[in-house]
Amino acid sequence: MRIALIAHDGKKADMVHFLRGFKAHLNKIDLKLVATGTTGSHIEKSGYEVEKLMSGPYGGDAQIAAMAAQKELDLVVFFRDPLDKHPHEPDVQMLMRICDVHNIPLATNPASADLMFKQLTLNHKDGK
Repeated sequence: MRIALIAHDGKKADMVHFLRGFKAHLNKIDLKLVATGTTGSHIEKSGYEVEKLMSGPYGGDAQIAAMAAQKELDLVVFFRDPLDKHPHEPDVQMLMRICDVHNIPLATNPASADLMFKQLTLNHKDGK
């Protein structure tokens, strides 16, 4: 299973906090994490092994979209900050569209990510 992780600057702490809540469960799953550069650095500091791509505004969102288009991802978690302006918003919209086109689950907030990660851990317990 390969999961892409992205978080706008105002949501990076939320991403790390979210992942900490699932650490024990995720360590039991054959999981590969990929993240945009700065988000990946924060995740790495919290004890996860993560493949870091470029920072979002420098093309990291587009790199993840390309991976999604090539069916190299099973899930994308993108904690967006809807109350701030982002110069790379066209890349964000492209990533979301690519996930929809290729039927890749996309969580854009902790509540939706929580539901998806709980399902992952249930499936792992059931041997799926």
